[in-house]
Amino acid sequence: MIADCLAGLKVLDLSMYIPGPLATLWLSDLGAEVVKVESPAGDPMRTMGPVDDDGTTAFYKLANANKTIVTLDLKSADGKARFAEMVAGADVLLEGFRPGVMERLGFGIARLHQINPRLVHCALSGYGGTGPFATRAGHDVTYLAVTGLLAASGPAERPIMTFPPLADHAGAMLAVNAILAALLKRSTSGKGTTIDISLAEAALSWMGGVLTMAQRWGDPRREHDLINGGAAFYRIYRTKDGRFAAIAALEEKFWQAFCTSIGKPDWIARQGEPLPQHDLIAEMETLFASRTLAEWTALLEPADCTFEPVLEPHEVATHPHHVERGFTHVSGQGLVEVLLPVLMEGERPRRRKPLAEASAETVVAGWS
Repeated sequence: MIADCLAGLKVLDLSMYIPGPLATLWLSDLGAEVVKVESPAGDPMRTMGPVDDDGTTAFYKLANANKTIVTLDLKSADGKARFAEMVAGADVLLEGFRPGVMERLGFGIARLHQINPRLVHCALSGYGGTGPFATRAGHDVTYLAVTGLLAASGPAERPIMTFPPLADHAGAMLAVNAILAALLKRSTSGKGTTIDISLAEAALSWMGGVLTMAQRWGDPRREHDLINGGAAFYRIYRTKDGRFAAIAALEEKFWQAFCTSIGKPDWIARQGEPLPQHDLIAEMETLFASRTLAEWTALLEPADCTFEPVLEPHEVATHPHHVERGFTHVSGQGLVEVLLPVLMEGERPRRRKPLAEASAETVVAGWS
């Protein structure tokens, strides 16, 4: 079963906000035991945004399910001693500080591996541990700004921000991949390692094709704007009832199926019109505005023409496909849990447990 893949693996999470906690959440879905260490002030995500009746945000609860939360003051002698005991029993330590903070706390790379030579230490920071930006502050939109991804997103007039935060989630995925690779290496070498991952570079790793286009042809939003709305057959349209529909008929067969379904066979030959296809886009906008989203769905869904209604977030968890796959669950408190979307031998990850509080002494005793 997928939840047994990392059974027995002990993970220390010394991170905040989204990227680190999401990475260790996915490790917990694979069976790892995760202990999240927080300062007395707590993770800022506890109160960043609307809070529930218990004073904690839903975002924090979702990102830290399956985990045990321990409060330690790593600036105190007692906190340092307790943390060192936890490091000694851990397999993985993921931390999200700026470079240099762990060293100042007395837990630099050399010290960590002195305490535990088998430790896989993953440092997840904004810009990485070296380079002129290493200690620079940032958040998702600035990480995307320095990779070119922000400039490449949206129409030529203005970049468009992403939501949920792209670099945060890409960084979490990259951290999980790197940690699993390091654990595989440790299984043969017997030695731990240190991993340096940048959220900005996690986004940068998606950019090879775009950067190549920019080198060869200039701004991809102007010279090759198919993905950013210049093609009538790959675009989002507003419907009569104010909803939106997406069409992605890149292949000729799908565009032909779409044109046939709407009774516009003369449009089939227009797929190859030069970009941006302003005239055809205007006609498509008028067409989609003539029917409601439900009417378009009834007409185009059977055509298999790469059409989908643009779902509102509140509609997603109960969508028949997601329900059948079983990765979304709505709790009585309105929390929408999205499990790690992996089927292994047909089995899904187990439902997550609510986060729990514990003392460092309890954790150390359990790990000894």
